[in-house]
This record gives sequence, structure tokens and C-alpha cells, in this order.
Amino acid sequence: MFAHHPAFDAGSVRLAVLPLCDVRLQDDARFPWLILIPRIDGASGLEDVPAEDHARLMAEAMRAGRAVRAIGVARGRPVLRLNLGALGNLTPQLHLHIVGRRADDAAWPGPVWGFGEATLYDAEALACAQAAASAAIGSG
Repeated sequence: MFAHHPAFDAGSVRLAVLPLCDVRLQDDARFPWLILIPRIDGASGLEDVPAEDHARLMAEAMRAGRAVRAIGVARGRPVLRLNLGALGNLTPQLHLHIVGRRADDAAWPGPVWGFGEATLYDAEALACAQAAASAAIGSG
């Protein structure tokens, strides 16, 4: 049975389940940020995704991108750029980060990874982000 790496529980909350990936909302209110975790046992890199799942993974990344943009709009900070990354340096299980960026965000123009300390969502902001992302990601 598939299980995600326990590190995801520490910094993100469950958002949705798509046909290939589990979707988590990164608990950092500085950036609209989703994580896709393909349910592929033992996968640590993109090369571990079976060829028949390549298009599905990209389609789910595009859905997540729409959801990230929806978070930005809902929080009054529309996204200028979408960043997509598959790092795996700290958490070896394959996962994709989809991060909304703005020219006035805390890390611009550098990467968000390892930049400062996360600002956790308060309950109201978390509910807002979850609702916006869920509505957008569910729209296919």
C-alpha cells in the first residue's frame, strides 16, 4: 500500500486526491504552494514515472497550477509566475512543488526553498486557501 514520506505531515496539509497524485498545501502563508505526490511506490525521481503516466502527471501539475493561482486571487495577491520544482534533496520520495510567485514576495527573485522561516497559516487564511484551491483543482 502506498504511503507518503512522513516529512510531508510536518509542513503541509492534505488537500485533494487526484487520479495519480495526492495534493498537499504547503503550510507557508508567504507563498501559494501545492505539492503533488505521485502514488508510485519507490519513486524518487521523474525517471521513475512510468511512460504511460507522463501526460497524467503533467495534466495534474497544470490543475495544481490553476489551484495555486486561485489561492493567490483569494488571498488578494494574484500570482505572477508559477514555479515548478522536483528537488528531492531533503525528502527523497518523488514530489513536485508548484509555487506561485510575485515580484514583491519575500524570496523574489530567488528560490523559495530554504528561504527564511515558514509563516504558518492562521485558521482563517488556511480555510480560505484550502477552499480556493479545492474549488480550482476540482474543476478538471
